[in-house]
Amino acid sequence: MLKRSLLFCSVAWIMLCLPDDCAGKRNWDYQPLSTESTSSNEDLAKIETKVERVGRDEYAFSGTLVINYDMDETTMVEAWGYRSSSGSEDDYKLLPWAIQKQTFEKFANDYYEKLFFNNLHHCSNIPETKDVYPWPRGTYTFDKCVVVGDGMPEIAPEGYYKVFFEVTGECRILFSAILQVTTKTAVLG
Repeated sequence: MLKRSLLFCSVAWIMLCLPDDCAGKRNWDYQPLSTESTSSNEDLAKIETKVERVGRDEYAFSGTLVINYDMDETTMVEAWGYRSSSGSEDDYKLLPWAIQKQTFEKFANDYYEKLFFNNLHHCSNIPETKDVYPWPRGTYTFDKCVVVGDGMPEIAPEGYYKVFFEVTGECRILFSAILQVTTKTAVLG
């Protein structure tokens, strides 16, 4: 009887735990602290970003991206980041998590859906995955975006992160953000 009770409790715990807390969800939260964005030619591409307060203790990204040129096989994309435990400029170290410099088409096929679309489509008008290459000219708005973490590491050490996303080719577009990452606190303790 005791074995059956233990088995039942174990199965019940697994069924309750796995869907929400144990099945590959990220163990961290973040707060955006600042953003910077630049374009080498605002006639071809213009980018404006900011951090906005959206609640008592919540912040989000907002911005506008205007693309007036064709992102073709000469357009390259890369992303990288640094981490600091203190936030001091001298303390930042390059992270192993990166998107190596590659053509925009390769980026669209390999990373767009799992990293960008899944995290930003709920708060923006970015193209559907089937329409991303070639990237349509137009104005894209990002309204109080809170990145949910899809496609990102499940575990991230606490600290300050500088994240960079760069597009080069006919025009250079650079987006950077500084984030503070904290470990999620468990509901049960």
